[in-house]
Amino acid sequence: MNFHSMMLSVPSQAVFQMDGYQVWCPTVAKGKDGRYHMLFSCWPASSGHDAWVTQSKVGHAISDNPLGPYQFQGIVLQGSGGTSWDADVIHNPTMIAYGDKYYLYYMANYGNGEYWDHRNHQRIGVAEADHPGGPWRRSEKPIIEVTLGSWDHLLVSNPTVTVTPQGKVVMVYKGVGQGELPKGGAVVCGVAEADHPLGPFRKVAGPIMVNPDNDWSVEDPFIWFQDDRFYALVKDFQGYFTGTGESSVALFESEDGTNWHPSEHALGFKREIAWSDGSVQPVEAMERPQLLFENGRPIVLYCAIAADLDRENCFNVAIPLKG
Repeated sequence: MNFHSMMLSVPSQAVFQMDGYQVWCPTVAKGKDGRYHMLFSCWPASSGHDAWVTQSKVGHAISDNPLGPYQFQGIVLQGSGGTSWDADVIHNPTMIAYGDKYYLYYMANYGNGEYWDHRNHQRIGVAEADHPGGPWRRSEKPIIEVTLGSWDHLLVSNPTVTVTPQGKVVMVYKGVGQGELPKGGAVVCGVAEADHPLGPFRKVAGPIMVNPDNDWSVEDPFIWFQDDRFYALVKDFQGYFTGTGESSVALFESEDGTNWHPSEHALGFKREIAWSDGSVQPVEAMERPQLLFENGRPIVLYCAIAADLDRENCFNVAIPLKG
């Protein structure tokens, strides 16, 4: 697969923004109503970009076209309050359809209002619904917890899930290991498996996709199963796997969902948007890749965009893909 060559130019309506809010983490599913439902992270723009870790909630928008425009419908999931593991923040939504239901995987946290305290309390949960707009029935406890002394000792986040033709549920997620606080150690990924989207999940591999030259290796994975193998788009912090020498998105593959290696065409994409008017816009961040499928093939790539260095101009973009 040469993913980069599949990316087409982006029409102007394929952008989702909200006045007064930063938006991030788009994930889209087609509903039984024939419309396209985007779930996304959002928080007050006045709080700055780093408030993703202290104030994020999950919003819902709909469109008659997978490229948009999308219309905001409301908030569908937020912190549960009190002293629970998911008291303050819901972030990193990624949605799948399975049977006649929808499953939403996410990161949740609690904290004292300080960035690093919330960041280091990140855990992974799941919610179930009959409709992408909810109501969502969330897990009372994390479905992925940290394992003390292991590669995911400090925190877990960035869940992504796919279901194989045999019904096995495979998750790749981000973990941070032991190291000097508050940052902790290596940032890498691992694998968990389950027999049902609600779990229970069993950790089976990690760390994977390791950069031998830098502890901050990869994050923001998105995985899928196509034809006879698994694929993953993943943020390559250093451009080590893509060969670009700068932050970019790498394409990995795996025959079994556990052992991963860079694809022959390892460059998924660079941090730039090719617009339909012929212009190419370099951006500061192009993260949280998610795909929409039709007949088992990806037809749209969704990404979160920070257009400027300070990450004040943020939006979600839908990039059409050729088959």
